[in-house]
Amino acid sequence: MEQEINGTSEQLLARILSLRKKFSWKQTFHALKYPNYRLWFVGQLVSVLGSWMQMTAQSFLVYDLTHSPAYLGYVGFAAGLPTWIFMLYGGVVADRIPRRKILIITQTLLMVLAFVLALFVFFKVIQPWHIIILAFLTGTVNAFDAPARQAFVLEMIEPEALTNAIALNSAMFNTAQALGPAAGGLIYASLGPAWCFTINGVSFIAVIIALAIMKLKPFEPCQTENSILQDLKEGISYVIHHHVIRILILTVAITTLFGRAFITLLPAWAVQVLHGDARTNGFLQTAVGLGALFGALLIASFSQHFSRGKLLALGTLLFPLVVTIFAFSKFLPFSLFLLFLSGLATIMIYNLCNALVQIHTPEKMRGRVMSIYSFVFFGFMPFAALWIGQSANLLGVRIPVLVSSGIFLSYAVIITFADRRILKLK
Repeated sequence: MEQEINGTSEQLLARILSLRKKFSWKQTFHALKYPNYRLWFVGQLVSVLGSWMQMTAQSFLVYDLTHSPAYLGYVGFAAGLPTWIFMLYGGVVADRIPRRKILIITQTLLMVLAFVLALFVFFKVIQPWHIIILAFLTGTVNAFDAPARQAFVLEMIEPEALTNAIALNSAMFNTAQALGPAAGGLIYASLGPAWCFTINGVSFIAVIIALAIMKLKPFEPCQTENSILQDLKEGISYVIHHHVIRILILTVAITTLFGRAFITLLPAWAVQVLHGDARTNGFLQTAVGLGALFGALLIASFSQHFSRGKLLALGTLLFPLVVTIFAFSKFLPFSLFLLFLSGLATIMIYNLCNALVQIHTPEKMRGRVMSIYSFVFFGFMPFAALWIGQSANLLGVRIPVLVSSGIFLSYAVIITFADRRILKLK
C-alpha cells in the first residue's frame, strides 16, 4: 500500500509541475461563452451571496438566543428534514415540468421567506421556534429547487462544457461562501441580523430576472405513461444497479454525514475555542469558502489534465486529515488556514462526484438521478447537524469533530485502496 501511495504521489507531483504550461484563462471560464449560462452565473452569484449572509447570521442568531450547540443542530435538522419528504418527488417533477418555471417559483418563495424572517427580527418578536419553522419551510422549497437546478445546467450549455460549468457553479457558490459569511458577520455586528435577512431577500431578484430573460430551447418533458411512483422507482433502481453512480453518491453521503458535520459547530467553536464573536464565526465560514473557491477554479482549469478518480481519492484522504488537525488548533490564523484546506478538499469531493454522476447518467434519467444525488447531499445534513450538535452538548465541541473525521478517514482509505475502479475514472 505504501508503494502505491508513493507512486501516486510522484505521478501527481509530476503533473502539478507541468500545469503552468497548460493553464489558460479561456479554458477556466469556457462555459461563460454561452449567454444563458452567463445570465445564470451572475444572477446566482448575487443570490447565493445573500443566502450565505443569511445562513451565517441565522446560525449565530440561534446561538445568541439559546447559547446551545444542540439548538444549532435542531435548526439544521429542520432545514434538512423536507429533503426526506419531498426531494425525490422533486426530481420526478423536474423531468416533467419546465425547469425554468420551477426555479422561478422556488426563488420567489425563498425571497418571501427571507423577508418574513427579517420582519420578525425588525419587530423584535423573533423566537427560536420561529427560526425552526422558517428553516423547515425553506428546506421544503429547496427540495424542489435543487433537482431542477442541477438538471437545468445542460439546458444552458452543450454537453462538452458540462464539467467546466459544474466547476464554475462551484466557484460561484464558493465565491459567495467566501464573501457572504464575512459580510454577514460584519453586518450582524454593526447593524443587526435583520439587515442580513433583508439583503438576502433582495438578492433573489437578480436570479429571477436572469431566468426570465433567458432564451432557451423548448423544454421536452419525459415521455412516460408511468405513475410518479413508478418513475421514482425506476430512478432509484438505476442508481442502485449502476456501480459507479452508487459509490459516488455513497461518497457524498459519508462526506455530508461525517466529513462536513463539524461546520454546524463553527458558531460555538468561534466562541468556546477561539474566544471570538459573530465576526470570528464569519471569518471561519469565509476561510472554508475561500478554500472551496480555490479548489473549484483549479478543477475548472485543469480537470482535463488529471484523472477525476485520482483527484477524488486525493480529496477524500486530505479532508479528514486536515479536520483532525483543526480540532486541536486554538490559534485563529492557523485555524483559518486549516479551514481553507478543508474547503479545497471538500469541493474536490463534491464537484467531481457531481460531474461524474452527470456524465454517467442519460438525459431522460437526469432529473431523477440528480434528485437522488441532491437528496443524499441535503438529506443527510439534518442528521449530521443533529448528531454532532447533541454530541457537542454532552462532550464538548472537540470530541465529536475528532470522531467524525476518524470515521471519514476510514471510509476514504477503503474506497481508495479496496475499489480500484474509482481511481480509474476519467
